Amino acid sequence: MNVALQPSRTPLLDRVKTPEDLRKINEAELTQLAAELRQETIDVVSITGGHLGAGLGVIELTVALHYVFDTPRDRLIWDVSHQAYPHKILTGRRGQIRTLRQPGGLSGFTRRVESEYDPFGAAHSSTSISAGLGMAIARDFQGDSNRVICVIGDGAMSAGMAYEAINNAGSLNARLIVVLNDNNMSIAPPTGAMSAYLARITSSRSYLFWRNWAKRFAKCFPKRWERRMARFEEYARHLWQGGVWFEELGFYYVGPIDGHDLHQLLPVLRNVRDAAQGPILVHVVTKKGKGYGPAESSADKYHGVAKFNVLTGAQVKSEPKAPTYTRVFADSLIAEARKDEKIVAITAAMPDGTGLDRFAKEFPKRCFDVGIAEQHAVTFAAGLACEGMKPFAAIYSTFLQRAYDQVVHDVAIQKLPVRFALDRAGLVGADGPTHAGSFDLAYLGCLPNFVIMAAADESELRHMVATQAAIDDRPSALRYPRGEGTGLELPAEGTILPIGQGRIMREGTSVAILSLGTRLAEALNAAEQLAGFGVATTIADARYLKPLDWKLIRDLAREHEVLITVEEGAIGGFGSHVLQFLTEAGLLETRLKVRAMVLPDVFIDHGHPHQMYERAGLNAASITKTALAVLGDAHRMRYRVVSGSEGPLRHSI
Repeated sequence: MNVALQPSRTPLLDRVKTPEDLRKINEAELTQLAAELRQETIDVVSITGGHLGAGLGVIELTVALHYVFDTPRDRLIWDVSHQAYPHKILTGRRGQIRTLRQPGGLSGFTRRVESEYDPFGAAHSSTSISAGLGMAIARDFQGDSNRVICVIGDGAMSAGMAYEAINNAGSLNARLIVVLNDNNMSIAPPTGAMSAYLARITSSRSYLFWRNWAKRFAKCFPKRWERRMARFEEYARHLWQGGVWFEELGFYYVGPIDGHDLHQLLPVLRNVRDAAQGPILVHVVTKKGKGYGPAESSADKYHGVAKFNVLTGAQVKSEPKAPTYTRVFADSLIAEARKDEKIVAITAAMPDGTGLDRFAKEFPKRCFDVGIAEQHAVTFAAGLACEGMKPFAAIYSTFLQRAYDQVVHDVAIQKLPVRFALDRAGLVGADGPTHAGSFDLAYLGCLPNFVIMAAADESELRHMVATQAAIDDRPSALRYPRGEGTGLELPAEGTILPIGQGRIMREGTSVAILSLGTRLAEALNAAEQLAGFGVATTIADARYLKPLDWKLIRDLAREHEVLITVEEGAIGGFGSHVLQFLTEAGLLETRLKVRAMVLPDVFIDHGHPHQMYERAGLNAASITKTALAVLGDAHRMRYRVVSGSEGPLRHSI
């Protein structure tokens, strides 16, 4: 561990409740404050788990921004906000920081309802410049004079949205400050004493004054001379600095500067704060995981960690009882790719999270990481499919939302056999509503030409990957959750499943529960509970949202008094499709009672997944309660209601 604190009678961090307190500290003491903040961040994440490396990389930058700018009046926007833990500590939340990502505690991301110092909620990347530009234009409309500062990482700059925002800000000549936190890619010369000196000079008011004066003076000459003089100034400055690309889009470029050197950061930030001109980009070079040896030496710089031992860096991870769904998907895809050289895999900056890092080790030329660019990933896959390849686009459910137009226009309308693997379907735990895969059944289910599957367990997942590989006449989507599987013994290889055909798991006579996805285990548990009340229950695994198993649904409707659908998705998904079919088939005109159990119509805050599903009313007890309530209405009898300590947000629609 590389954290060394200077001796002090009282820790400086104890004197900082808000950034206003921070600005009262002597500038010479900020280095010690940064060291204390780094240690506090390490201690916190060692207890809570979460995103560590990104926060450690911006410790000095966070201190400098809050020291120089008048937050919260000046709007400070963190892109993605993986790096926002130190920001939270400095902005009045230190007393709650050890509740980070815990049920009822602080969010792992910036959140408007949590603090006035979080002017924009973030968790998906590349949004900060767009949001900041909107705030800057609103400020100008209202005649205010506050600053807007957007901090965006080099990884987030791979998304088209960031470029769209930069282009728009440049064309509007908006008064906006963008801090590019570069901790990976080399887009300009390395930092050093000379580049830092030049950054200070070229961001100073005097330099900007003479530059603008020269521009006005040049307008007195013929156009060709004006253009030549402007080009000469740019050429001379960029020989020293770089950043031509940003200048071409209308930003004034400053940097690169060492993001861990407060003596460089503070004067440059003061200069850009006081500049009276349009958009400015400050290029700051940092090191992810800075100041903590285990993070610095780790391949991913401790991007996301479980609880860990501060002294050794060893993460406290429970022994997995079964392979994760992600691991099963990756192994299954590798097995299919060994048999078919046309299979290729695509990820949007999540090779580890989707398991495609394993695929890439065996098939490096057949795996493509396109960066944080889901829109491009989908259309890239469509192009591959056009030429006879078999693309698997492995994208988190929540991130595929960013490419919906491409899914519709470039894939579905053209009926191209792109295979979508939607990891993190359903509720995901500590990352909360921004990362939950709540909506894919609804937003994909309404599209013609799709095959949509949901794996009930890891064995089914293996079969469904094989099934996707065989679908060559239309697009398909396969959804599965985060975390460990059920521990079932996996088949040696995947078997192609009949398209649109479900399966009966248990037979009964009174209640039928039709499950889609991994709630099947809870449905089977509910059947056991219902048996205790003398209710014989049929359990069916639908397997498919599209095409529906019409025969299975018709048989369940005709042979039972109650039909309950269960899914890990929002209103408008599987249950809605079943109800539509029952209506069209005239089966709702009989004595049948139907309930569709879905995620409630709210965003569910972060917590442990089993607690979240209990709160959502999608566990065995809630399924049992729903069935008994419906039977009670049908027979006018009283049944004992099974419920937990805390009622669900809503049991059914």
